Amino acid sequence: MKRVLKNTTALLGSVLISACAVGPDFHRPDLPKDVNYQATPLAGTVGNAQSGTGVAQHFQSGVDIPGKWWEIFRNPQLNALVEQALANNQSMKAMQTGLKSAWEQRRIEGAGLYPTISASFNPTRNKTSRVYSPVPNNNTWLYNVHTAQLTIGYVPDLWGGTRRAIEAAGAQAEIQKFQLEATALTLISDLVSATIDEATLRAQIEATQDLIASQKSALKLITARQKFGDASEQDMVAQLASVAQLEATLPSLKLQLAQTRDQLAVLVGVAPNTPLPTFRLEQFTLPQTLPVSLPSDLLNQRPDIRAAQAQIQSASAQIGVAIANRLPNVQLSALPGQAVGTMSDFFKPGYGNWTIAATVMQPIFQGGSLLHAERQARDNLLQANETYKATVLSAIQDVADSLHALDFDADALMANESAYTATGKSLKIAQTQLRLGDVSELMVLQAQQSHAQARLAYVQAQGARFSDSVGLFQSLGGGWWNRNDLGMTPEAQKALGKSLLPW
Repeated sequence: MKRVLKNTTALLGSVLISACAVGPDFHRPDLPKDVNYQATPLAGTVGNAQSGTGVAQHFQSGVDIPGKWWEIFRNPQLNALVEQALANNQSMKAMQTGLKSAWEQRRIEGAGLYPTISASFNPTRNKTSRVYSPVPNNNTWLYNVHTAQLTIGYVPDLWGGTRRAIEAAGAQAEIQKFQLEATALTLISDLVSATIDEATLRAQIEATQDLIASQKSALKLITARQKFGDASEQDMVAQLASVAQLEATLPSLKLQLAQTRDQLAVLVGVAPNTPLPTFRLEQFTLPQTLPVSLPSDLLNQRPDIRAAQAQIQSASAQIGVAIANRLPNVQLSALPGQAVGTMSDFFKPGYGNWTIAATVMQPIFQGGSLLHAERQARDNLLQANETYKATVLSAIQDVADSLHALDFDADALMANESAYTATGKSLKIAQTQLRLGDVSELMVLQAQQSHAQARLAYVQAQGARFSDSVGLFQSLGGGWWNRNDLGMTPEAQKALGKSLLPW
């Protein structure tokens, strides 16, 4: 028995060592040449204002993205909310479970590299017909047989089909991992953007309410003047329409604020009636330094690119599986066991039995299914390569769009800040002239209206600059490699970030 097992093990080992893996090996496509975010060199700064949210932002090329990039806004309430969302969000939990399932599938495929061993014990009570002779050496027609049997089976991975299947399953697990990272990035970005939207909407509502109050004061003055014949009825009706138009915008802003609050609750993983902190623009600090990764770094940083890369690896491995299915296959089996009449005989020599068998199988005719399966796998690889290229270009576009938004929205903020400052000075001059009797009260109200409108545009431009900073961090990948969204140890997180070995 020992000699049989030893010889079988030696045979299996030699077959495994001599095995090869058919099909193409995975190679990550290179970044297209001369690819950049814009035709002109990246400017050093955006924005020239030296105070408030118009402060200049400096670009630093090639700088690593912090894992908790949202902390650059210096809002403790926001930081706590993001951590709560990462811990409680149901979509994150569902994808974490899906990732574990994908890794279990990879281990299932890995079991194919090992022999299968099962044990059986079959006790029987038997009676021999009196037509035949009685049981030899027993002189009876009744006897017992106790059979203990091991069934050992092994399919050598001659062509590497099993290892390619393991590689494909591992790549699918990587796809799940990077889809999880993409979900976490979207969750964080949406949450930070929602808090900024809330703060912007609150400021817009306040500015609109001030503008409505100013317009109502002007309407009251025009109505009084119309009674004395100093203003026409057309002036009064026009002012009344202006007030009504402004009041009509207020419910829409309040609706957006309420929906943003509901969105915040769902992102955090709680019901909309759960108390959450409120956010105002003055609670946020605009980051003065912004990282800009090189286009080549996006290949490792963007979760969607990494998922597309893993899809290529899975597709290339499936070609190897399809080729291996068309080649000859060997099945080895061994059946060592013992058959005794009494249990005590199990420990005596001479009752052993064994069988060793090898079967060679070659698919001959399968209706062309194996050939077409290989062709399908090759087409899937071509599709995965083209999808990868499109994903890379889309990622570069995202960064380019974010850089353009930072640049032009900074200019817009400066223009609106100048207009807000100018209308403020104009209002002060009008108020001074009113005290001296040089202008009418209506002129002051018009100056107040202009100032309130400039304030509304300024608030919107402030919120846009914060949102642009969020968009840049999101387009650069969000620094997922510097934090742990998977609930794993840092060592396991680092190992999972590397390319998977096929076995």
